[in-house]
Amino acid sequence: MKKNYTLRALTEGAVLVAAAQLLSYIKLWRMPWGGSITLVMLPIILYAVRWGLGNGLLAAFVLGVMQFMFDGGFSIGWQSIVGDYVLAYAVLGLAGLMRGKRGGVFLGALLGGLARFLVHFVVGATVWGEYMPESFFGMTMTSPWFYSCLYNLAYMLPNILVTLLVFALLYKPLGKYLRGEDLR
Repeated sequence: MKKNYTLRALTEGAVLVAAAQLLSYIKLWRMPWGGSITLVMLPIILYAVRWGLGNGLLAAFVLGVMQFMFDGGFSIGWQSIVGDYVLAYAVLGLAGLMRGKRGGVFLGALLGGLARFLVHFVVGATVWGEYMPESFFGMTMTSPWFYSCLYNLAYMLPNILVTLLVFALLYKPLGKYLRGEDLR
């Protein structure tokens, strides 16, 4: 029985990581220096909430590596590869902490999305800060931390909201699956 359960987790993880990678190619909006609004977080958060923290972190890590390899990843060194791709996507797996909780996919989307934003925020201020423009959104930029916050919020907040909206639309017809009740 445990062997079948493990096989199901691996199979579902592979399918949802592939789905996330495919969804990453459909960009609803793209920022000029990286970052876009996509549905990439949806399958990974779903998987993490269904299968838990360890499986979620592993699937999200694999997606981060695939994002750098196949999505035209841009970096200025190993720090931006590790930060903007591997770590930023891996933290989506923290949604697995919401496994079995009421409203787990919604809480997982908030937790994973916030964690991803925080990684992009820190990497943006520390690695990309020297490329900060003089003005952004009509404001004079004097702090790389403030610039990174604005820049990354511009695409991460809509990503989180779109993910929450899709989960809300799917919750009634697919609630049992979103809650992982089919696994028990």
